[in-house]
Amino acid sequence: MFVDDPKEVRDTDVSAIAALDEPTRRRLYDHVVRQPGPVSRDDAAAALGLARQTAAFHLDRLADESLLDVVYERRSGRTGPGAGRPAKLYRRSGKQIAVSLPDRRYELAGRLLAQAVEESAATGAPVRDVLHRKAEELGARLEEPGGASLFELLERYGFEPRQEETGAIVLGNCPFHALAREHTQTVCGMNLHLLRGVLQGLGERAYTACLAPAPGRCCVRLEPAGA
Repeated sequence: MFVDDPKEVRDTDVSAIAALDEPTRRRLYDHVVRQPGPVSRDDAAAALGLARQTAAFHLDRLADESLLDVVYERRSGRTGPGAGRPAKLYRRSGKQIAVSLPDRRYELAGRLLAQAVEESAATGAPVRDVLHRKAEELGARLEEPGGASLFELLERYGFEPRQEETGAIVLGNCPFHALAREHTQTVCGMNLHLLRGVLQGLGERAYTACLAPAPGRCCVRLEPAGA
């Protein structure tokens, strides 16, 4: 399973949401997504009472942020010489945008849980055993191509690590918070094995991941090896 760079995805999503803060741009976006088919600059400008140049500027900005897709069609239906240039049209993109504070990774958890259920159904292996293995395998693959420290990787995936005087690393945020509250044993076990995989993937032998639930933080704690 491929996992996109979470910082890059988050930055892109924040930029896209910021683009919708401009009132005219938001009106254009809402107009386009309500239409049954792609919308031209002229159609959008006429529908909202805007100058064509204004509509074009904001529509292109929405396309640059991947909020709208651009397609080209001949509105006359004619083809061949004399049919004219295809019109530039806009429609809702397939991009999904979500920004949460604190950082949450529910899609990642959902993929792991779905994979575990499917493999369990196909092989008869216990779902929890499969989930733990899948989580550990994923954690081991999260290492970045350019190399990243343990702290950098934990920060990138929303765990908010901080080091205590004892040398232990406490994780101030659980990316699966709501799920962990309702399905504690399942989700915390998945998270434990995910972080064990992270340590394995980084070749990090100075720490051991263990369950240490406490209010206001992740259920997993990284203890100095041998502590």
